[in-house]
Amino acid sequence: MTLPLFPLRTVLFPGGLLPLRVFEQRYIALAKTCLRDDRPFGVCLIRDGAEVMGPDRAVPAFAPVGTLARIVDFDMPEPGILHLRSRGESRFRVVSHRVAADGLVVGETTAIADEAAVPLPADCRPLAQLVELIARRIGPLRFPTPVQPDDASWIGYRLAESLPLPLSVRQSMLEINDAALRLQVLRRFLQQQGLVA
Repeated sequence: MTLPLFPLRTVLFPGGLLPLRVFEQRYIALAKTCLRDDRPFGVCLIRDGAEVMGPDRAVPAFAPVGTLARIVDFDMPEPGILHLRSRGESRFRVVSHRVAADGLVVGETTAIADEAAVPLPADCRPLAQLVELIARRIGPLRFPTPVQPDDASWIGYRLAESLPLPLSVRQSMLEINDAALRLQVLRRFLQQQGLVA
């Protein structure tokens, strides 16, 4: 699949919410096209470089695994500034990329199959309770719904996006294709921090 890419200094997880403040013309055009055609765009973590391209149009180095993002709401509070609210969908891998004439990064991508649905193991219930606490603190407008407290992937993704983890660790959580393993790693981190028993 040919996909317009939006390299950012963040990791978007499937089912997660991503608010964006867009002011570069190429990304405003991207948003208009995605809204008009009901198409997603790809979000990839920037590993080196800047979100805003300079005059040399150097593409930042970005992670090869990203997440599709679909715009679910938008607003233009002032001319030239577009506020987007996007939701993460499935993951993909960038096989190659190029820069279009307008400076937009376009990738040739392959889909990564969704993880098999796995019920949350009984010993991970404290993790689900922590996610519920985070959801109450953040509020329903900024936390993904519907809540899926019995889905191991959903709980792992919500923890990985909410905990104060380095971006490289978040990226590794995105790239893991095993919900149980992701939960084990996150539980170990939370135990080290004294947040769960």
